[in-house]
Amino acid sequence: MNKLKPVIFVQGEYGYNSQNTSQQIMLLKALKVTQDPEKLRKILGVKAVADVYRTLDKIAMRKEYHSALTRSGISFDYVVTNIKSEIDSGKKASDRLKALKILLQSLGMDKYDETAIGGGGWEDVLQELREKKEKENSDGNPVFREYKVIQPPIPESVKKAKEEANKESKELYD
Repeated sequence: MNKLKPVIFVQGEYGYNSQNTSQQIMLLKALKVTQDPEKLRKILGVKAVADVYRTLDKIAMRKEYHSALTRSGISFDYVVTNIKSEIDSGKKASDRLKALKILLQSLGMDKYDETAIGGGGWEDVLQELREKKEKENSDGNPVFREYKVIQPPIPESVKKAKEEANKESKELYD
C-alpha cells in the first residue's frame, strides 16, 4: 500500500504547490463558458493542460477541507468568537495584543500605506462603511451623526493670566 503524503502549499521556484486562489476563481468562472481543457489553459494563461487539472484538484481539496471544517463545528463564527474571547479574557497582555493583531489582519486594517493608489487602505474601508450606513438608514438621519464641539467659555481670571504672560514674554524679547 502506498503511503500518500499530504498536500502542502508552499512558495518556491515552481508554482505547482502554491495556493493559486486567483487562478482557481478564474477557472470557476471560465468553466461557465467552456469545459475544453485547451481553451481553459489559454484563459488561465498557464503553460500546460496539466496545470488546469492541478488547479481543479486544488479546488476539490479546498471544498473538501471546508466541508471537514464545517462537520467539525469550525466556522467563521467559531473563529471570531474564540479570537474575541482571547481579546476579552486573555491572561497575558501579549496574548490579547496578538489576538487583536489577528483580528486587524483579517479585516485588512493591519497596514497603513499612504502611497496606495485607488484605495485599499483601512481608512478608505471605514469611510465606505460609513457612507453605506448613512445610505441604508431609512428615516433620513445619518447613523454616524456629525457633532459640533462647543467650547466652554474661558473664565476672566484665565484670560487675565494669559494677557499678563503675553506682556511678560514681550518684555523679555524687547
